[in-house]
Amino acid sequence: MSERAERRPGPRTVRGDKLDQPQEKRARVFPRITLTQEAFGVLSEQFARFMGTAQFLIGMTVFVAAWIAWNVLAPSPLVFDQFPFIFLTLMLSLQASYAAPLILLAQNRQADRDRVALEQDRARDERNLADTEFLTREVASLRLALREQATRDFVRSELRSLLDELDSRTTARGTDEAPPLSQHTD
Repeated sequence: MSERAERRPGPRTVRGDKLDQPQEKRARVFPRITLTQEAFGVLSEQFARFMGTAQFLIGMTVFVAAWIAWNVLAPSPLVFDQFPFIFLTLMLSLQASYAAPLILLAQNRQADRDRVALEQDRARDERNLADTEFLTREVASLRLALREQATRDFVRSELRSLLDELDSRTTARGTDEAPPLSQHTD
C-alpha cells in the first residue's frame, strides 16, 4: 500500500460531503424572517418617526405613571417592583438601547437622501448656469449683429426728417403740390 492510501481517511458519512444529493428541508420552529437592508431601514425610519410623536410621548408617560402608581398604591402582595423601580429602569434602558441605533440609522438614511438631493440640485444649478451663459452669449451676438442693421427707431427718425424736409419745400414754394421725391439724372 502506498503512503497516500494510508493517509487517506475512510469514507465520511457526514451529510455535507454528499454534494450530489440535495439537503433535506428541516422543519423550523419559528418562521425565518428575512429583511433586506432597505426594508430594515424603512422600518427603522417608521420607528424613529413614531417615537417622535406626541402619541408615543403621552403613551410612555401614562405607562410610567401607571407603573409607579400601581407599585406605590397597590397592596403589598400585588407589588412587583418596589420603590427604586429597578425593573422599570431596566425596561426603559432596554427600550433606549434599541431606540438609539434605530434613530441613528434613520438619521443616516435621511442624510444620504439629503446628500443625493443636494447633488441633484447642484447638477441642475450647473445646467441652469450653463444655459444662462449660453443665452447671454447669444443675446450679445444678436446685439452686435443688430448694430449694423437699421432699427425701427432709426427708420422712423429718417422718415420724419424726410417728411419735415418735404413740408419745408412745399411751404417754400407756396404750393400744395409735392415735389418729386427723387430726381434722377442720367
